[in-house]
Amino acid sequence: MNELAQFLGYVTKVFDLGRIVRGLRCRRPYPEIPARPLFLSLLLGVVLRAGSYLEISQQTKRRRWQHLIHWGHRISDDAFHYVSERFALEDLRQGLVSVNHRLKANKALESCKINGLLFLSLDANEHFKSRSRCCPCCCQREIEETNAQGQKQTVIEYYHRYVFAQINGPKFNTLLDVEPIRPGEGEAEAALRLLGRIRRVYGPRFFDALTMDGWYVQGPFLKALDKLGWAWVVVLKQERMEVLQEARALSAAQKPGREFDDPARDRQVKLWEVKDLNFSKSYGGKVWLVHSQEQWLEKKVVGGKKISQPQISHWWWMASRQLEGYPSTVVYEGGHRRWGIENKAFNELTQFYHLEHCYHHEPVAMLAQMLILIVSGKGATA
Repeated sequence: MNELAQFLGYVTKVFDLGRIVRGLRCRRPYPEIPARPLFLSLLLGVVLRAGSYLEISQQTKRRRWQHLIHWGHRISDDAFHYVSERFALEDLRQGLVSVNHRLKANKALESCKINGLLFLSLDANEHFKSRSRCCPCCCQREIEETNAQGQKQTVIEYYHRYVFAQINGPKFNTLLDVEPIRPGEGEAEAALRLLGRIRRVYGPRFFDALTMDGWYVQGPFLKALDKLGWAWVVVLKQERMEVLQEARALSAAQKPGREFDDPARDRQVKLWEVKDLNFSKSYGGKVWLVHSQEQWLEKKVVGGKKISQPQISHWWWMASRQLEGYPSTVVYEGGHRRWGIENKAFNELTQFYHLEHCYHHEPVAMLAQMLILIVSGKGATA
């Protein structure tokens, strides 16, 4: 409990937790328990890596816990279920914005910059799936499985997915916001809704560029990013795309523009670049392509002996013209930086903080718990 007291003292001093809690609204008509002890219990539950509301409820019986949350009674898991459905999500998000602005003001994001640019990684992750439980906001898909009699059958699986926005770097990572993907819509539509809100609440200059995977290679989506005022880098995977075929043909006879060792990834890298290419009619503008060839030695144990096998990989990135004044290494580093959201957000939150566990299957409750998880994680790692 001393560690929890130190945690609360730290986040109160550095991130002004008291102001965040005072500004948190909870839409309950006749509340018996104030919002403060409920929110603080959920916050501390994340720090303790509690796997359920019942586990957090058990903690609230402890006198020291009651002292920390300023509430002298046990709180039931039903109370957490009830309140999580009624938290004002805009207030939780505003608390997250406040924390991230403090991090930037304290220069915590400086190590994340690439040639002076702050990149935002964008990606989606599945949070929950079930073949028996569903809610109005569940997405659906058909899954083929083999039953006990060995016969194949099609069943409906319900799931929730969210788009995450994260700034990451070699030393520090921070999630800015998260947006659920609604039934029947694609990842790009939810991402634009997320980015529009981020621009409103964080301002247009909180970061400079976006890095994304191949799901976002869509003309209308990239055009919308241009209108929002951000540069972007996106990986190209579809060999049939005309812009990729044209870039391959133009760069085939060229010598690499840059050759260097990447000590962070332990690879020898060659870069080619092709500018002023047309992407698509729906985009209607010129783009810039960067091709990287990366070589390294992979150590394996074969037959009880350690051997080193040479490996090679090729990457193609498409970038907006806003980045043409920068060296091609910016596109190379920005493109690879996207993997940080999987390694340092999804994997760590799933392994240590129960990201894929549904505490309460209700749309507002699920999102509220995820936002509390993100806020708690900043105080625990800052």
